[in-house]
Amino acid sequence: MSGHGEFPPPGAGAGAPEPTQPRYPAPGQPQGAWPAPYQPPPGWRPPGPAPMGAAHKPGALPLRPLGLSDMYDATFKIIRFNPKATVGSAVLVAAVSMAIPVLITGGLSLAVDLSFDASSSGEPTAAQLAGLIGAGGSLLLGTFLQSIGLILVTGMIARVCAAAAIGRRLGLVEAWGETRGKRWRLVGLTLLLALLLMLVVGAYAATWVPVVLLSDQAWPIVLYGLVSVPLFLAFMCWFWIRVYYLPVPALMLEDVGILVAIGRGFTLTRRQFWRTFGIALLTVIVAQVAGSMLSMPISFLGQGALAAGAPSESAIFLLVLSQAASSVVAAAFVSPFTATMTSLQYLDQRMRKEAYDVELMTRAGIRVT
Repeated sequence: MSGHGEFPPPGAGAGAPEPTQPRYPAPGQPQGAWPAPYQPPPGWRPPGPAPMGAAHKPGALPLRPLGLSDMYDATFKIIRFNPKATVGSAVLVAAVSMAIPVLITGGLSLAVDLSFDASSSGEPTAAQLAGLIGAGGSLLLGTFLQSIGLILVTGMIARVCAAAAIGRRLGLVEAWGETRGKRWRLVGLTLLLALLLMLVVGAYAATWVPVVLLSDQAWPIVLYGLVSVPLFLAFMCWFWIRVYYLPVPALMLEDVGILVAIGRGFTLTRRQFWRTFGIALLTVIVAQVAGSMLSMPISFLGQGALAAGAPSESAIFLLVLSQAASSVVAAAFVSPFTATMTSLQYLDQRMRKEAYDVELMTRAGIRVT
């Protein structure tokens, strides 16, 4: 550009001339005598803004507000490129937890005959009842321990997603180390949310007591059910998204406590309820259907072994073994998938409301202009 602020004529300067639009023919020139169109040099790109939707993508997701396809694409990329910290951690927790009922039931099957037809009278003996209670109790214990362990897996996956956003890949040991100082708070947050959930359900159940006791006929009870049940389900959906859904990634990715994490989840979902609810509901449906399809063959295999005439003394052990194996297989997909989608929705809401994508770019070493 010259000192008078005018553009130089085409062809001036050492560089190649900028491309121009085809010109109309000069006065007096035949209409068919168009000048040859300009051919830009190889590799030249027109100046101007980036294409619509373009964004920095140093890792598994673009650093901009995310759409549904962005989230699902990033979810599978994060799981594929961080298998030990996602699927591996879930399988490890589920396998260790479910090994407890398998070992206990196996030991009880060797010590006590758990078959129902072992006694001459056909009635189970006291030892058999104790063995059955022990087997059932061990399965409940394993399920409880698995749920506690998967809470920690959810926290690990939140850190994995934050690292994947800036192009880092975490192994199992690294992801576990990222949760240091947050583990007990994460367990406390989960217990508090479970307590709030039980209080809500208990309060609704208590409203049925006077309705049932004071109604001499059935129609007031039916009418109350028709009115209150849809309202209660609607409130539970609201409670799930506004209170229950995003506090875990908020606790793991911000320097906050338990109560502040719940408040952060409430704030991030403000005016974003229907969008968050739709994605969360779709994620749960996809995860549960896929988890059922993966675990169903194992359950059918265990039931088929019993139906095919497996020894009656090993029936309870085979049943517990098939339930434990199907639980491990389901946890291998459901937990990483849902936890990753939840963490991505948290990142998406922060990028939409707090320009968190700028902070992520800075962490990734991208110069923000």
